[in-house]
Amino acid sequence: MRILVLYTGELGKKVIQNLINPSTFCVSCGELCNHCRQVRKSYANLLVGIHEFPEDLPAFIEEPAQFLPPKLPECDLILAIGIHPDLLIALPEVIQKTGAKAVIAPAEDSKKTPAGVLEQLRKELEAMGVEFEAPKPFCALEKTGKPAIDAFVDLGFGKPVLRIEMSPDGKMFIGAGVLRDAPCGSTWFVAKKLGWTDVSGYKESISGSHHSYPCTGSMDKDPQIGDTILHKAGYIIREAVEEGMECEKKEKSRISASYGNEAQATGS
Repeated sequence: MRILVLYTGELGKKVIQNLINPSTFCVSCGELCNHCRQVRKSYANLLVGIHEFPEDLPAFIEEPAQFLPPKLPECDLILAIGIHPDLLIALPEVIQKTGAKAVIAPAEDSKKTPAGVLEQLRKELEAMGVEFEAPKPFCALEKTGKPAIDAFVDLGFGKPVLRIEMSPDGKMFIGAGVLRDAPCGSTWFVAKKLGWTDVSGYKESISGSHHSYPCTGSMDKDPQIGDTILHKAGYIIREAVEEGMECEKKEKSRISASYGNEAQATGS
């Protein structure tokens, strides 16, 4: 997979760094860092192009072509993160030059990435036979049956999935492993902060670490979801932890039942 990243703002920087995974990317733990991310593969080889657009572009861009890079590499997937709405509308032109099969345009701020613009872009791209997803926020991205976009999720980016390990009495988190990471990289930080904390306070632990990373979702109420995008991102990581906790409980019950059956068989 060849990925072209077109971005404006902090989220784009985080996504790029998360894909590359340099040792200097996550410094949230400071001196307590145990380099947990070193086990994560780097996908720097998949990045065929990166272009940052400035944040001080005109409110209305009549000729988007003058702001687009003069040379664009061939690619399979375009990540259009936080870019100007008029540049989003110009993506079909970028598709023609790059041959991209898919576009992911996450909506972290409905004011900067209007729903109407995304819907117009969706119709144009789908008419061209190009896959399109506009997750709100980026960490809401799941597999949808679209091959190129699903391939990105299969790399380990999208809606977080965690493996949770709890103490035998179920009262403490021993650790958490990241099976699928939020594209911004926050899942690793939340997982690290869960270790050796009380299960009873998991909501506070998750909320505190998610805000501290920090999440780049907007704090303005989004009319489509009826809440802030930042809050939705918080609910997503909480649900991921809760699902991991449930899987851990089921696995322990299965093992306990298996030992019980073996003991009965031996006794008989």
